[in-house]
Amino acid sequence: MTAEALTGGISDLVASTLDRLGFDLEEVAVLTPPGRREIRIVVDRDGGVSLDAVAELSRSLEAVFDESDLLGESPYDLEVTTPGIGRPLTLPRHWRRNQGRKVRVEYTDEGVDRTVEARVGPSDEGRVTLVTVDKSRIRFFEVELADIARAVVEVDFGRPGEAALRACGLDDDEIARRRES
Repeated sequence: MTAEALTGGISDLVASTLDRLGFDLEEVAVLTPPGRREIRIVVDRDGGVSLDAVAELSRSLEAVFDESDLLGESPYDLEVTTPGIGRPLTLPRHWRRNQGRKVRVEYTDEGVDRTVEARVGPSDEGRVTLVTVDKSRIRFFEVELADIARAVVEVDFGRPGEAALRACGLDDDEIARRRES
């Protein structure tokens, strides 16, 4: 079985379990170190994913693999994880789930390539509002998702300002949570 067919088969195999538990499948990767396969399944969902939820999902998926003959008798390691920092934002749900986070976006504006570091504001299926802060001055601009060449979440070592997070459309509870961490 080709690697592409195997990843497709794994995606199909886990789809109903992920759907039932409220997860979106972001990626399946099959790594083949000598004598063993490592299967990495990257998932996400609205509201984030706790370590307990990942552990529960991992147990559920192990049961699905054990009941299936997709992998035959070959030993495997299953890793269930969530998207990390630096993972590209490519779908509307990625933008929604990263609202308020710092991102680096490469996009085209009227034929000119631009790059900006900003926070993710409200988004919909076709566009995202980016929020920048320069010397306490908040600026908003909209970018069509189709115009974005690359976008990734950046590590944010600073404590985001309340006004910037509010400008991103976050509620008081989420602002308090982000400012504490």
